[in-house]
Amino acid sequence: MGHPHTRGAVRATLTGLASLSLLTGAVVASIPQAAAAPQAAAHAARPNPYSPAYQHPYRHGVIPTIQRNAKMKSWAANQPAATTATGPQTLSYGGGVDGIGVQSGHSKVYLVFYGSQWGTQSTNSSGDATFSGDPDGAAPVAQEMFKDIGTGNERWSADLTQWCDGPNVSSGATSCPSNANFIPYQSGGVLSGVWYDNSAASPSAATGHQLGAEAVKAAGHFGNTTAASNRDAYYVILSPHNTNPDNYQGQYCAWHDYNGDSTLSGGPVSSSYGDIAFSNQPYNMDSGSGCGVGFVNSPGTLDGWTMTLGHEWQEMMSDQNPAGGWTNHTGSSYDGQENADECAWLSPGTTGGAANVTMGTGTFAEQASWSNDTNNCAITHAIVGGGGGTGGSLTNGTFETGSLSGWTTSGTASATTSAAHSGSYGATVGSTGPTNTSSVSQSFTAPSGTSKISFWYNVTCPDTVSYDWATATLQDTTAGTTTTLLGKTCTQGAGWKQVSGTVTAGHNYTLTLTNKDDNYAGDATYTYYDDVTVS
Repeated sequence: MGHPHTRGAVRATLTGLASLSLLTGAVVASIPQAAAAPQAAAHAARPNPYSPAYQHPYRHGVIPTIQRNAKMKSWAANQPAATTATGPQTLSYGGGVDGIGVQSGHSKVYLVFYGSQWGTQSTNSSGDATFSGDPDGAAPVAQEMFKDIGTGNERWSADLTQWCDGPNVSSGATSCPSNANFIPYQSGGVLSGVWYDNSAASPSAATGHQLGAEAVKAAGHFGNTTAASNRDAYYVILSPHNTNPDNYQGQYCAWHDYNGDSTLSGGPVSSSYGDIAFSNQPYNMDSGSGCGVGFVNSPGTLDGWTMTLGHEWQEMMSDQNPAGGWTNHTGSSYDGQENADECAWLSPGTTGGAANVTMGTGTFAEQASWSNDTNNCAITHAIVGGGGGTGGSLTNGTFETGSLSGWTTSGTASATTSAAHSGSYGATVGSTGPTNTSSVSQSFTAPSGTSKISFWYNVTCPDTVSYDWATATLQDTTAGTTTTLLGKTCTQGAGWKQVSGTVTAGHNYTLTLTNKDDNYAGDATYTYYDDVTVS
């Protein structure tokens, strides 16, 4: 511990050295190591000749038919394994296209029923558009699904909250810094409009350019005539029964892109409304089991329909202007794929397999999407980037993003595996080397029905409470009061302890978790915090 009477002079010298060490360490830490990830593969992946995107690069996030998917996997299994810096399915950030990587606001989904072959339009008791040329009743189900996303506490879409964009995200990053623009949880549904464009028949085999032009036309129809109004917009171009948009039959089930892609079949589409994100959604029940009819349920006529709609929406959210968002650059057999591609056609009941997802008013067959932070295909996921999820109204209360996203930090703090009370990560506040006062804090509103806040801590304090300690406070900014949840504590080897306090629903709070170290060599104090919840 050292001698108190000699510490002052020694500390003055050590503090200066520590400051220099911390400064140089910060400079080193600020270098985005992940930026090299896409270049880390020893050899570029050979394109899979069985992929529907082979020689059709605009087919971003393309969903192969089940039969073609099997051929793709068989071919990939016989190729030399690539050397990757991360796991073969890890996604990395593409740096943005026109400054756009992900859809980091509340998504606005517009369903465009493209062509007079949809028949006569009516409205059902739920207020959904129905069509006489829709033999499988696909149109109202599409509307209900997008109305239901982000309702009923569903967590299928919460996988998206780990992805981000913005100037603070380095190209090549494989996780998001806390100051990134995260995709928020899409509370309350995402359907923003429905348009039946029966001004002409849909082409028998629309080109990518024609589909993109229809999306730009739809933006005008909905009054989204500026780049700002289209920043969080997405136009699903739904072709009618018995058409073959972009010759999908026997190859794939859907894809997404944006109007400015120079590789679009027929060429890019000009827009005076900014960039337009859209998808090619064929009436893929015409392909039967190849596009997922009966994949989850029996008869499951619309299983593949909702799965492909969900697949492309999730990929658009994480890669709005392909490929400026999150895609695979590992050089593995997954190279070039997006989050939903990596989990396509996994059988129900298997790890990451497709399943029925219950939302606010309905249940829909969906597939999982790849999750970097859990390193698997996730059909359900905690909300980690956009607030309102795990930990009540707290963002990233379990630190399972592998970062301190959602938290404000001071001093020395990081998300580490050694700090995990449960799951894979926790927050380390302070360091195994000398530091000063460090903290993580977050402001939140206690949701309706909640009355308790709790967290776990594990302090390593080889000094005495006169010099070093852990502490935590809860400030009720509504009432103007502050409560000390954890008084100054200095113990070592005591293990994990839980602390709880009370909250009032509707009040605004700031929780601060602190570690105090006196910056003296040889007895550094640090504290692990994890599982911060409001209940």
